[in-house]
Amino acid sequence: MTQHPPSALLSAALSLAARGWPVFPLRPGSKVPALHGETRCPRTGPCADGHAKPEQRAATDPDRIRTAWATTPYNVGLAAGPAGLVVIDLDPPKPTDPPGTHSGAQILDALCRTLGQSIPATYTVATPSGGVHLYFKAPAGVTMRSTQDILGRHIDTRAWGGYVVAPGSSTPVGAYAVTDDRPVAPLPGWLQVKLTEPPRIITRAFVSCVPRHGGGRRAAYVDAALRNEEKAVAAAPEGLRNKALVRAARALGRLIASRDLDRTEVEEALSRGAEAAGLKPYEYRSAITSALNWSISNNPVSRRTA
Repeated sequence: MTQHPPSALLSAALSLAARGWPVFPLRPGSKVPALHGETRCPRTGPCADGHAKPEQRAATDPDRIRTAWATTPYNVGLAAGPAGLVVIDLDPPKPTDPPGTHSGAQILDALCRTLGQSIPATYTVATPSGGVHLYFKAPAGVTMRSTQDILGRHIDTRAWGGYVVAPGSSTPVGAYAVTDDRPVAPLPGWLQVKLTEPPRIITRAFVSCVPRHGGGRRAAYVDAALRNEEKAVAAAPEGLRNKALVRAARALGRLIASRDLDRTEVEEALSRGAEAAGLKPYEYRSAITSALNWSISNNPVSRRTA
């Protein structure tokens, strides 16, 4: 693993802070915050009025940053929301994905071609996994939230409620490096719309006239989605099982909201996948329930039909 000395990581943190981007320490060589979690919160200092998350404790104060990075080579976390940023995270396909799965960059490019839109050149960071972080200025007066898979598979965004591993940091796989240091471009308006009003997967009128397990093209897609998500959960390695389960539940929750899938069927499929991955019922039941509830309540179809 490539370890940057404390001075190099301190310089990276100070450089980001000078842009007005609040930072906080991550564990050395990791993407995990080095700050205490809620279960070990002392309820003192910044947490006197309740546990403060890394986003709330991130700082641009040079003295605080120098103190934090003085002796330990912490990676650098960048709090996207407080920085006024929306970072589009384009991931490559996972080893567990079916052959032919497209990367986040390919899916975003296809989305642009379909809509006749484009992505402006902006500040860009390459990630160790072979992905890309595209930095954009958040629109004024709008609270952009972090999202997962709204624009497509393997495309997440980091805004309020999320953070990114900043350039200068490294993991056992490699380093986060700036590949385009130009000024950060404003988030395109069409992307803002897509991210704040996620599109329906299928219209209610079409759903009502096509049997869920009929022979139509839509039904075949739905059945394939259910099978693929169950397989993805079952194949998730230890340490990533819960993340894979939540991602799958959120993806399938949209199909429940659009009335393509029955919730019980989805819960049974995800439970089979979780057990195949080695999770116990007490480990996966609440995760499935909360992730499905979130996805259904945040789907435009469910909001209009509630």
